[in-house]
Amino acid sequence: MKIMKLAIVIAMIAIALFLILPNLSWAANEGAALYQAKCAICHGADLAGKPAAKLPSLVSVDAKQLSDADLADAIANGGKGKRSSHAFANKGLSPDQVQMVVTYIRDAQKK
Repeated sequence: MKIMKLAIVIAMIAIALFLILPNLSWAANEGAALYQAKCAICHGADLAGKPAAKLPSLVSVDAKQLSDADLADAIANGGKGKRSSHAFANKGLSPDQVQMVVTYIRDAQKK
């Protein structure tokens, strides 16, 4: 009887992972697409920024030290400096989309 319950639990976990993992992959792709559409023009396709134009790198030590909340705030609302060029929440980006971009940036920082 215990083996049957264990088999059912394992099957339920497998089904849940089967349903969740493709969605996570989609979110990563969506974050990359959003970054390319909204951010890459200033921060570069490689997230390295444009130092001559004083556009910061998103893979720098300073950017890596930002919390996810600070990074999301910078994208959505312009951060502490309230940069209107960022404020993407006012430009139609949903909180979920902002989080997808944050996830994409964090993944790129690990490479």
